[in-house]
Amino acid sequence: MERQGNLSEFILLGLSFDQNIQIFCFVLFLFCYVALLVGNLLILISILCSNLFHQPMYYFLIHLSSMDICYTSTVTPKLIADLLVEIKTISYSGCMLQVFAMHFFGGVETFILTAMAYDRYVAICKPLHYMLIMNRTRCNLLVIAAWIGAAIHAFPLFSMAVILPFCGLNEIDHYFCDIFPLLKVACTDTYLTGFLVIAFSGMMSLVTFVVLFLSYGIILFTLRNQSAKGRRKALSTCWSHITVVFLFFGPVIFIYLRPPTTFPEDKIFAIFYTIVAPMFNPLIYTLRNAEMKNTMRKLWCQILSSNKPHH
Repeated sequence: MERQGNLSEFILLGLSFDQNIQIFCFVLFLFCYVALLVGNLLILISILCSNLFHQPMYYFLIHLSSMDICYTSTVTPKLIADLLVEIKTISYSGCMLQVFAMHFFGGVETFILTAMAYDRYVAICKPLHYMLIMNRTRCNLLVIAAWIGAAIHAFPLFSMAVILPFCGLNEIDHYFCDIFPLLKVACTDTYLTGFLVIAFSGMMSLVTFVVLFLSYGIILFTLRNQSAKGRRKALSTCWSHITVVFLFFGPVIFIYLRPPTTFPEDKIFAIFYTIVAPMFNPLIYTLRNAEMKNTMRKLWCQILSSNKPHH
């Protein structure tokens, strides 16, 4: 990773200069991160150790939970540690790695959410052919496509960040390295780069969001013909997916689908898609899903009973 100019590190300005706010944020984000790890690991273990693993929806949920952990771990541990120090530095290589990891794992998550919407569409609109259409080979292909799509999305953005020349300014007004804050400190005209970022990140997010929105619209329209019980079950699953989609895509579209400028509010919006949405995913998917709750209850009761000493 060849550094451009004579910079070896950046200084992150973080969320706030106020000591009390920093301590409050440290406690809050530490709690959020631990909750996120525990919640997503519980989902992973519960699905992998049960029959749910063979159902396409839960197979995708495993990948979503894994991505949540990877995605938020590229930013949150550093943010938590930085809240305890006065000068928050990040090496040039670390900064570029953050840009790539954020967009790559974020891209995988975006495409997995799309695969989950497709899965719900088939389950509700073509129930008789569900297991035939959503066989394991197709599920694997959708996951591979998500990884390839994410790489196609992340590499151009990473390349743009790497070729940016940096001269004197090295203060990034954010709590992690992202492409727009980096454009502000680059010593070159970044108009074209900014436009390309909007094309790669903003348009991808918008198109995916519109596709998801339309697919759930079709699903909800189809549900009119189902029995009250069938409708209730399908709706509980769909609403949990829709909640996740809005939590994740709302802030992302706000930040990336506009002229390449940065606002103070960006940091607050970034917290939503880097910490809040990944933390709420396990809650949304388990609390609104009776099958998942029953599986977790059974599994953990079995584990606890097997650990009890036998007399």
